[in-house]
Amino acid sequence: MMSRQAFLCGLGSLYLSLLFVFLLMDVYARPANNSALKEKVAEAKDENEILPPDHLNGVKMEMDGHLNKEFHQEVFLGKEIEEFEEDSEPRKNRKKLMVIFSKVDINNDKKISAKEMQRWIMEKTDEHFQEAVEENKMHFKAVDPDGDGHVSWDEYKVKFLASKGFNEKEIVEKIRNNEELKIDEETQEVLDNLKDRWYQADNPPPDLLLNEEEFLSFLHPEHSRGMLKFMVKEIIRDLDQDGDKKLTLSEFISLPVGTVENQQAQDIDDDWVKDRKKEFEEVIDANHDGIVTMEELEEYMDPMNEYNALNEAKQMIAVADENQNHHLELEEILKYSEYFTGSKLMDYARNVHEEF
Repeated sequence: MMSRQAFLCGLGSLYLSLLFVFLLMDVYARPANNSALKEKVAEAKDENEILPPDHLNGVKMEMDGHLNKEFHQEVFLGKEIEEFEEDSEPRKNRKKLMVIFSKVDINNDKKISAKEMQRWIMEKTDEHFQEAVEENKMHFKAVDPDGDGHVSWDEYKVKFLASKGFNEKEIVEKIRNNEELKIDEETQEVLDNLKDRWYQADNPPPDLLLNEEEFLSFLHPEHSRGMLKFMVKEIIRDLDQDGDKKLTLSEFISLPVGTVENQQAQDIDDDWVKDRKKEFEEVIDANHDGIVTMEELEEYMDPMNEYNALNEAKQMIAVADENQNHHLELEEILKYSEYFTGSKLMDYARNVHEEF
């Protein structure tokens, strides 16, 4: 029987997943979609950075419809997330975490409220936005070699195929002469889906030329309300089994048949389903009618939705709020550091006293 990890590596969404998503799959196993494209695309991540990423930083759901398990770490750490590595020195990580705590605690009362955490989440999300904008400028220049401020679909296609190993000069010549391009089926499928995204990012009046702002929407749909709607349609399409353009709980938490091989994998699946069920019932399904509409999913997906940020803040506090005062003290964050940073800090109580 095929293992779940093998299933994940062989399937996936039609878009490039960032490399660290795959590095974390052993811990956070997730079911994948019905496409075999992700594996080959992911192998070429470094040279294919102009592809829209599947994993959007600071967004709660990935573009393939699966929950972003690193979301709470991304919106708590921001740019510092890469500094909290598994092999980092615990003492240094404790100090970093204490600095972050003091920044979140803006009234200096030695505890973090939901409102303070909400403000911090919005700030870190905006930080991800600004980082995407800066990266977009670099990527836009790469696909706009003539510097006219617009990129045609053919210009982008040339750069995309060149990054896949095709000869750029030959591709340009064939496109100019309307000659057939000999492209393998999987690459062509990726191109077809990217072209759909390209059309959606092309704001009226449509001219199939993307300026820098439209190109940002193409790479990062979370920056555009129109593209956010399109992303929601894609997620619904992938998860909706009866074609009613809505999601039931069973559709949202469904697992591929025959992908659980042993008890350990079953335990991981059970935890995944539990988390996903809670997210569906308590967060996404706003009116609690058992159905998630496109409108509800769009609000949930909007990274700059203040209500969602407050709800996330309350959830994050609830995880570590051992004294049930609806606030987070430093000791609680240090004790649950693995949740907030991905880094487990041992002997937190003794270390707190050492730091002070």
